[in-house]
Amino acid sequence: MSSRTEGALAHHFETLEQQAEAGALGMWAFLIQEVMFFGGLFTVYLVYRTLHPAAFVQGSAHLPIDLGTLNTGVLIGSSLTMALAVRGAQLGRGKNAALFILATMLLACVFLGIKGLEYSHKWHDQLVPGLNWNPGPDADAHLNLFYALYFVMTGCHALHMLIGLALMVVVARKAWRGGYSPGNFLGVECLGLYWHFVDLVWIFLFPLLYLLGRHGPHS
Repeated sequence: MSSRTEGALAHHFETLEQQAEAGALGMWAFLIQEVMFFGGLFTVYLVYRTLHPAAFVQGSAHLPIDLGTLNTGVLIGSSLTMALAVRGAQLGRGKNAALFILATMLLACVFLGIKGLEYSHKWHDQLVPGLNWNPGPDADAHLNLFYALYFVMTGCHALHMLIGLALMVVVARKAWRGGYSPGNFLGVECLGLYWHFVDLVWIFLFPLLYLLGRHGPHS
């Protein structure tokens, strides 16, 4: 066993393969917990949407579908760059992996910038429940429920993206310095799994918030 491999292998594992399997299992267990967390939010959303459909149709119609669509494309692109980063690590091309992670970070920042712009529009329009709320006399009485869930769900998603960005800094730095190899790329692989999950959450958020019932009655 080379000194590089010895350094990568934790003392409580016999082989790198065993270590990778344990790490991947731990990551999947974490993602299952995250599925339950967001699943709870989606359930609350669907319950209130069933109870107050007119309010949710009205709220959805006020969301900028162009910005939401653009952000969807940005996140799909970030999934591609992250997949390429994982592939680079698998092939032992650490610098390539680091560059693709940096590309993913750039796309993530674009997404968050667009989301920040969207939030600023909602603040300007006084559509922030509890802080700046004055939707006008024609607003449905339960419109605040839609926007409360909108900010909570997209805010939690954005928080997960910020955590992902912090992790990318650490992993990209290690990859650039040659810290991964074809037999030891668990860090990049787990980062990829996490980021694909974050992207998948948005794939559900986008139609639920921006599209579902958008062209229905607004009364």
